[in-house]
Amino acid sequence: MADKKEKIKVLEDKLAQSRLGGGQARIDKQHEKGKLTARERLHFLLDEGSFEEIGALVTHRTKEFGMDKQQIYGDGVVTGYGTINGRQVCVFAQDFTVFGGALSETHAEKICKVMDMAMKIGVPVIGLNDSGGARIQEGVRSLGGYADIFHRNVMASGVVPQISAIMGPCAGGAVYSPAMTDFTLMVEHSSYMFVTGPNVVKTVTNENVTSEELGGASTHATKSGVTHLTAANDLQCIEQIKKMLGYMPQNCEDAPADLLYELGDELREELESIVPDNSNQPYDMRNVINGIIDNESFMEIHKDYAENIVVGFARLAGKSIGIVANQPMSLAGVLDVDSSKKAARFTRFCDCFNIPLLVLVDVPGFLPGTDQEWNGIITNGAKLLYALSEATVPKVTVITRKAYGGAYDVMNSKHIGADMNYAWPGAEIAVMGAKGASEIIFRKEIAKAEDPEAKLLEKESEYAEMFANPYSAAERGFIDEVILPKDTRRKLIKAYSLLEHKAVSLPKKKHGNIPL
Repeated sequence: MADKKEKIKVLEDKLAQSRLGGGQARIDKQHEKGKLTARERLHFLLDEGSFEEIGALVTHRTKEFGMDKQQIYGDGVVTGYGTINGRQVCVFAQDFTVFGGALSETHAEKICKVMDMAMKIGVPVIGLNDSGGARIQEGVRSLGGYADIFHRNVMASGVVPQISAIMGPCAGGAVYSPAMTDFTLMVEHSSYMFVTGPNVVKTVTNENVTSEELGGASTHATKSGVTHLTAANDLQCIEQIKKMLGYMPQNCEDAPADLLYELGDELREELESIVPDNSNQPYDMRNVINGIIDNESFMEIHKDYAENIVVGFARLAGKSIGIVANQPMSLAGVLDVDSSKKAARFTRFCDCFNIPLLVLVDVPGFLPGTDQEWNGIITNGAKLLYALSEATVPKVTVITRKAYGGAYDVMNSKHIGADMNYAWPGAEIAVMGAKGASEIIFRKEIAKAEDPEAKLLEKESEYAEMFANPYSAAERGFIDEVILPKDTRRKLIKAYSLLEHKAVSLPKKKHGNIPL
């Protein structure tokens, strides 16, 4: 009997050691930095009592550099599965108290194991990253571990949702795993991401830059677009993950869960007064979004990057949708390199996971200039065109005001496969604005006129009457219906109900060659 008790005590001691990670002193240091430990993060992420750990007693296999005397159970990462609001998920959380969260061969194997499990059973993978990088004592074995994870990120892409939270350092090769997941979140002032750190940058380029400036949350949320959401602290970051997950299905074969919703009077009078009479005056497209969707259901993604386009999740009559909308408040809502990439990436995620798309259009065209042309506006603009053309989920467009030139085509026009296209009565659908068009079409007539300016205004008015309206497009069936703004929500609810069982087969191929 004593022997059995002794064996149980051995197990309990080992599990207690595993739970303590790098020890109390290092846990205290983590708290001093305003950071939670790996286990605390999982406690707040998962439903109470739902976490089941896998690999708690794993240790590394390295003998060199005295590592054989530093064996810590769990090896710097806590892995397993649990539920979030009752939904099964697979998770891993790197433990900075153990070797600074550095990734070893066995650490990587643990992560790969839960990723493989997620793929088999079709559930989301959530990774909480807090790691100093590769464990240099292991050399190429740790690099191989990273590559094993990268390969699984690619295999899981479009199969199950993958979410990465950067809650501490993430540098070197470590950054490529979050970059290949669907969404990346960062914690302000305690996380950073970069391929090469400030010291290497200083040596190679002679630039003096801090970790925060080089790869902090603010930098990646505004300049690079690497991160989709930022949070003030670990807890807020975890809440954002849980909220975002609510709009997604478990996997690509599934549909997002509906919330209970009772239909009532779906007219929204406030939509009538949002768009100004002056077509050059800006307005906030978020007001249009909020006037259409279920109250307070909009979760904006990439808010501080490429602000001339707005993307995010919302609910319409309880159903999850993805929204892509031009934003007249920023650069008049033009499409440029960054906004095209932002919208294309979001569009492809929604299409991967059966989330219907709503595209709100007020676009004067593509942004002109050498900077845009030299930075590849052609191929970057084509990414959005490709993404919307390829998407097979229900796709509905509402033109609120301008839809000019090639940007009209790109923004989910009927010609690239949109299912339903609506326009408000004040919509202007044309090759270009009336002024620019008149200067070209009536150039000779204006030049010969006694008062060229008056003639231009006359011709501008003539052109606007002919083309700066939705009716020419409606006559050709490019617009299915011209609707009153207040009626938009009701029309959209009916359209998505109609399209609920839409089935489209793409031509047989290995995969397309998106213009990367």
